[in-house]
Amino acid sequence: MADTLLAVANLETYYGPIMAIRGISFAVPERSVVTILGANGAGKSTILKTVSGVMDPQKGTVTFAGREIQGMDPDKVTRLGISHVPEGREVFPFLSVRENLLMGAFTRRDVAGVAEDLELVYSYFPVLRSRAEQRAGSLSGGEQQMLAISRALMARPRMMLLDEPSLGLSPRLVKEIFEIIARINRERGVTVLLVEQNANMALHIADYGYVLEVGRIVMEDTCPRLLEKEDIKEFYLGMKESGVRGTRRWKRKKTWR
Repeated sequence: MADTLLAVANLETYYGPIMAIRGISFAVPERSVVTILGANGAGKSTILKTVSGVMDPQKGTVTFAGREIQGMDPDKVTRLGISHVPEGREVFPFLSVRENLLMGAFTRRDVAGVAEDLELVYSYFPVLRSRAEQRAGSLSGGEQQMLAISRALMARPRMMLLDEPSLGLSPRLVKEIFEIIARINRERGVTVLLVEQNANMALHIADYGYVLEVGRIVMEDTCPRLLEKEDIKEFYLGMKESGVRGTRRWKRKKTWR
């Protein structure tokens, strides 16, 4: 079994007086893909922000590669080997694609290695090579998502935190981007913690999954097992027990079994 790269224990994070994360604990083995599923407002993005140092927890620990990092500044977390791709991409719109990519390598001094990694990300997303001198703000939504993932890769991370990479994209682009995420994990050995509402795609590329509900983990299992659970089929895949495709009912009160 792979060693644990990230361990979160009894984590509590607040937005002002509101507790967004309610004492959760989970682990991410090295070289694995782990997904966190949940409806809007469940606290998924807050978990990633807490791990990456964007938010400070009030309680609990975040341990990366054996070192506690909760409360550490984001740039220091990046230097330790964690790259965060936030929801909404957040590219630098007035910089070129190439300049955005080089911003991802701001912690590095190995010029030859940076040039090598530029070629690597261009091999994953060839459209970025043809757009290299184009302003990032003029790219399509899918191209900006490719750029955000590539920029994170330029830091040569041990772990990537991906927040809703499918948001606002066409099914064709979602499939393409998830295939690349799986390749990055498989070929580069990068550990991935994936937050997603597209449960079907997430569960098909991840090894293990957690289901978050109102700041608490209410279910966890290997992804093949989660795909077979009736609650997951009904509420996250839009399938009722009969197997007939239904509609998502995110707000319905549910007792998880």
